[in-house]
Amino acid sequence: MRQFSLSWPWLGLALTLVLLGQEILFRWFGAEPSFPLSLYRVVVMAIGVTSLTIILLPPWRRLGYLLGFLVCAGLMGWALWLQYGQGLEPCPLCVFQRIAVCAIGVLFLIALIHSPERFGAAVYSVLLLICAGIGAAFAVRQVWLQALPKDQVPACGMGFSYMMETMPFADVIDKVFSGSGECAEKGWELLGLAIPGWTLVFFIVVTIYAFALIRRD
Repeated sequence: MRQFSLSWPWLGLALTLVLLGQEILFRWFGAEPSFPLSLYRVVVMAIGVTSLTIILLPPWRRLGYLLGFLVCAGLMGWALWLQYGQGLEPCPLCVFQRIAVCAIGVLFLIALIHSPERFGAAVYSVLLLICAGIGAAFAVRQVWLQALPKDQVPACGMGFSYMMETMPFADVIDKVFSGSGECAEKGWELLGLAIPGWTLVFFIVVTIYAFALIRRD
């Protein structure tokens, strides 16, 4: 008999499909929202999306950069549609996550034009890691806020544009990272994750994707 084997991306994808079955149990038994549960869902989806991404990873590095840029552009287009088409206004934490996605998209575009060799690709991967890490920090903070009980949610704060006009930038960062009531609202959900949860999945996947492209020619 021919020996049966699976590469790790297929195993990761299979594991995700199995763990998604637990989501049915969570909903069936009415599990209360919590920060650990939200992070568990993020990890499960990150494993699945990363595995699928590695399976579909293009053989050419430049094509990979193009696809990375198109994904970022698609995410921003979707975010703008939610804002202007569905009336879902972004909170300050969402704004900084959007900035991180835009920065990642710009890096992918520059890498596409530059078409670097392996060393250059490693440099771009580190830069992408930095941008994704910053975005992930804001995403984790918002996931935590959304998991708080209603009686522990902070009060709504001032608007982002008003803060930018009246406060030093360092104070704006501190204020935004502290969070406010509007950042705890869930306007859209899929498989138990709201927008910041899926954004966190994106930041994790895009980092692994960028480093995987180093080995492409």
